Amino acid sequence: MLTSIQNERVKLVHALQNQAKTRRKERKIALEGKRLIQDALANDHRAEFILYDPDVINPLDFDVPKSIMLPADASVIRHISDTEQPQGVVAVFPMPSGKLPSPLTRALILDNLRDPGNVGTILRTAAAAGVEAVLLSPGCVDAYNPKVLRSAMGAHFRLVVVEHGWDAIEDYCRDLPRYLADMTGDVRYDQADWSKYALIIGSEAHGASTEAEAIASHTVYIPMQSNAESLNAAIAAGILLFEARRHTL
Repeated sequence: MLTSIQNERVKLVHALQNQAKTRRKERKIALEGKRLIQDALANDHRAEFILYDPDVINPLDFDVPKSIMLPADASVIRHISDTEQPQGVVAVFPMPSGKLPSPLTRALILDNLRDPGNVGTILRTAAAAGVEAVLLSPGCVDAYNPKVLRSAMGAHFRLVVVEHGWDAIEDYCRDLPRYLADMTGDVRYDQADWSKYALIIGSEAHGASTEAEAIASHTVYIPMQSNAESLNAAIAAGILLFEARRHTL
């Protein structure tokens, strides 16, 4: 039973939960909650170790070697939890490799999106809509922020999620039509050619960055009432991605 927050594994989990630089340096992530951990395991990702409160979690619920299931005191679980109501279990996994498919035919580019809940919701939607890869530009929230992981509900294990600079993003999507979502676009969303695409979603608060505008080959819009200010980025992404999916069914 782990009872000290000075234990090296406990300290690692706490750092992974709170520091993007630790996640990048160690190339590891912390997943919290039974459902999210089981989802990762079901998609062939192997946990390095799992800390659990035996008063809350049955270790037999996880199809892993017994040696990596480490019981921990409830106070330790509270210390490493990123939620107000800890779910009793936190696991450490290697960070997904992020190898982009080749050729890339269905990509989503997130432009300077900083809200973790929004980004996680978009990733979850992208996975459901058949997107192959999501590319996060500089300025986006860390893709493995605990709030992003929870909001994405396992999407990180169903599609490729990578962070890249704009030159690399442009290079990866060079052979795709690049649609920038914009209220004053030149192509209506249901008239675009979605046979293959890279869709760029920017912040509703700040609009598209100059870099996003520079790589876009088209701007695409969703018709709205004239007095509507804008759509939430996650809502706009959902409408556009499922319209794209409709064209490929």
